[in-house]
Amino acid sequence: MDAANESSEGAPFILLGLTTSPGQRRPLFVLFLVLYVAGILGNGLIVAAIRASPALHAPMYFLLAHLSFADLCFTSVTVPKMSANLLAHDRSISLAGCLIQMYFFFALGVTDSCLLAAMAYDRYVAIRHPLHYATRMSRAVCTALVGTAWLVSHLHSLLHILFMARLSFCASHQVPHFFCDHQPLLRLSCSDTRHIQLLIFTEGAAVVVSPFLLILASYGAIAAAVLRLPSASGRLRAVSTCGSHLAVVSLFYGTVIAVYFQPTSRYEAERGRVATVMYTVVTPMLNPVIYSLRNRDVQGALRALFTGRRISVADS
Repeated sequence: MDAANESSEGAPFILLGLTTSPGQRRPLFVLFLVLYVAGILGNGLIVAAIRASPALHAPMYFLLAHLSFADLCFTSVTVPKMSANLLAHDRSISLAGCLIQMYFFFALGVTDSCLLAAMAYDRYVAIRHPLHYATRMSRAVCTALVGTAWLVSHLHSLLHILFMARLSFCASHQVPHFFCDHQPLLRLSCSDTRHIQLLIFTEGAAVVVSPFLLILASYGAIAAAVLRLPSASGRLRAVSTCGSHLAVVSLFYGTVIAVYFQPTSRYEAERGRVATVMYTVVTPMLNPVIYSLRNRDVQGALRALFTGRRISVADS
């Protein structure tokens, strides 16, 4: 019995992916390849344009550049492996590979969460306290916000991976998911997982739910200020912008909370996979469109980037 358990412990995991139907694999491969390329190009262009244009060195764009970079890396942790597995016969991944994938997935996901909160706070300060904006959102403050986001996210991820690495997997090693994630792996473990569940509901809530509540509070205050604008067209434009931001933020946080903040016994693989696609593929692809590509300054910087023309602060 011990020999059987030891053999099972050393066996690789098999990622079952999004579907077990052979007829759906190629269409899904094409779909996610298109989404992935669109996300990489969108986020990559935003980072390049912000770095190249002096007109986009304001705090908002500094935060946006880090969000786009985090999104670019976030999708690259899961989508290439998922796409390859849609066409490959061997869909195995070692325990070490699984933990590494989980580490960067959690770290980059929490970085996204913290940066979205920082961007909401930036807009709140700009609209509610415009006279103090330069001091409240100075370069030092922005650097501290970004540094804290990256530090907290990696500490969060390291803590979770250290707990996951201590689990024993002596049941089936078939993972009903397209990457190594908490809930499906916990269901395969024959160890006591209560301590990890408690960690998810406490420390995990602190780095996911808290930023979400901060974003809602920030946009609530912004909405109150917008309603006092004298211009009807200005109110409509501001409401449209805030509405699109909140729609993407709600999609991201709503699916994250639905997947992780439930007992493992209630986790449903099919619903979990669909929800995960929303925040791992769809929202990183939408962020460049929602936050930047509709912005005239960003559009001008992108045109300058493609034409090779230098753009100065006076052009903005």
